[in-house]
Parts: sequence; structure tokens; C-alpha cells
Amino acid sequence: MKLFPWQKQKEFFAVEEKERIVEAIRAAEARTSGEVRVFVESRCRFVDPLDRAQEIFFQLKMNETELHNGVLIYVAVKDKQVAVFGDEGIHQKVGEPYWNDVLKKMLFSFRQNNIASGIQQCVHEIGEALLFYFPYNKDTDKNELPDDIVFGK
Repeated sequence: MKLFPWQKQKEFFAVEEKERIVEAIRAAEARTSGEVRVFVESRCRFVDPLDRAQEIFFQLKMNETELHNGVLIYVAVKDKQVAVFGDEGIHQKVGEPYWNDVLKKMLFSFRQNNIASGIQQCVHEIGEALLFYFPYNKDTDKNELPDDIVFGK
């Protein structure tokens, strides 16, 4: 419960930053059958960020994509925790070292206080991997999941 329920929650990103992230998602998905989602919240208390990302992945029904090639980028801004969770189709192709490398690059941007740019770059990198393993097919591909950023608490 909020102490002052009439107060609006502080925005994580400026409007322009949100637009850049969503545009990065759309650009990545335009070239692949894969799906990328971004989930941002303040805190990830008492839970490993990868466990939290997996929980959200299933809540958002990202495991229901036809080729199991959805990827969730999870960010807990105030706790400075991140995770990337890929469904079995893409995970079997890229493996754990790939996810660790993507996370390192994103965290480097975060340390420079470039959170939105770090997420945008991460989306781009994941889009390249999805393009390589799951290229777009104009006859069969459709956008299976929304492209918007999902905001938690």
C-alpha cells in the first residue's frame, strides 16, 4: 500500500528513452521470428534476478511462442540487478556464455549511467543472434508478443 496513493510513481525512463527501447525491439523483431520483451521494476528483493526473470517470462506467456525463441531482458533499477532469460529454442543455440557476454555489455553501460542505452544495445545484440538462428520468414512469421516495455513496481 502506498503511503500517498495520489502520488504518481516516478518514471524509470524519459519518453524518448522508452521510444528508443521500443523501436530497438521492433527493429530486432522485424528481421527474425524471435520475440524480445523488456521488463523493468524497482527492486528484486530476496530473489536471484535470473529466477525473477524466469518467473516473469512465464507470467508473460513468453514460453508460448511457436519456436520457443522468446527472450526477456529483466532490469531491477534500484537494486541494480539484471538478467536475460531465453526460451529453450534460442538457449540451445547460443548457450550460457552468450547470455553472460550480453549481460556484461549491458552492465558496462549501466555503470556509465546509460541504462536505456544499455537495454537498447542488449536488444540489438539479442536481435542479431535471433536473426542468425531464426531468420524472418514473410510467409509464416507474425508478431506473437507485444513490443512495449513492461513496468513492474
